[in-house]
Amino acid sequence: MSSITAAITAVGSYVPDYVLSNKVLETMVDTNDDWITSRTGIKERRILKDKDKGTSYLAIQAAKDLLQKSNTDPAEIDMVIMATATPDMPVAATGVYVATQIGAVNAFSYDLVAACSSFLFGMSTAARYIESGKYKKVLLIGADKMSSIIDYTDRTTCIIFGDGGGAVLFEPNTEGLGVIDEYLRTDGVGRPFLKIDAGGSLLPSSIETVTNKQHYVFQEGKTVFKFAVSNMADVCEKVMLKNNLTGDDVNWLVPHQANKRIIDAAASRMKLPQEKVMINIHKYGNTTSATLPLCLADYEKQLKKGDNLIFASFGGGFTWGAVYVKWAYDSK
Repeated sequence: MSSITAAITAVGSYVPDYVLSNKVLETMVDTNDDWITSRTGIKERRILKDKDKGTSYLAIQAAKDLLQKSNTDPAEIDMVIMATATPDMPVAATGVYVATQIGAVNAFSYDLVAACSSFLFGMSTAARYIESGKYKKVLLIGADKMSSIIDYTDRTTCIIFGDGGGAVLFEPNTEGLGVIDEYLRTDGVGRPFLKIDAGGSLLPSSIETVTNKQHYVFQEGKTVFKFAVSNMADVCEKVMLKNNLTGDDVNWLVPHQANKRIIDAAASRMKLPQEKVMINIHKYGNTTSATLPLCLADYEKQLKKGDNLIFASFGGGFTWGAVYVKWAYDSK
């Protein structure tokens, strides 16, 4: 009997309608289009303007897109993993609500939080559940309403982030397709450099924390950039070496869309030309947990069964890693 691997069999996505362009940001903070583009590669990002809608809305829309495109019965889903850094609320898991709203009545669900690496770590988790043989359909959703935690008077962060959601369905495969290998890492040394100070058990919410703007993302850009450039490129190279892959063998790099220069560094280390790199940061900015599935959604029609994909991410904490996947289907 062939061993079971976990293959991606469907992809869905959603981004809000409102476009926050660099030109608009020029009217909000001291910055300009040339500066943002040259340093990040971002031209615009999508923002969920409705204050009554949170990350769950983005996730639900992405999941519905996947279910409709793949003609999947939500009642057949065994499990929903919600990768996010911006849950709707504390305690009550966002993924549980999402699963109920999409009709996944037979699924159990929980949230997985690892900053920008949440979706990548979720891929590893989903794969293990499928490989166990116990579950047949695992829905992994990556979604973040980053605009809810961004200070739009802080030019170091407001130019980077956007809102969006993406989803993939994992199912068993016996052809040797799907998740093949991974190299995942964390290091708590990164905790001070990319964080939100208040709102947790260490510094509970108060009038003082709100007044001091401690509920917004803080990033020490130079330190994060330095760690991201070296570590994301490093894990890509390691997972390739582990699997005897060269740049010629890799069909696609699916990188976290944090900064175009970080993506370029990883591609260079892997000896990959630009045409083998999935890039949509110019359209969406950094959507945190949603960047990887949004890349798949944008490039799905170009993927072919058997293609070798290297997924890579880097996030706060620090969290980072790479996952090697053999694509399981030809897009229609």
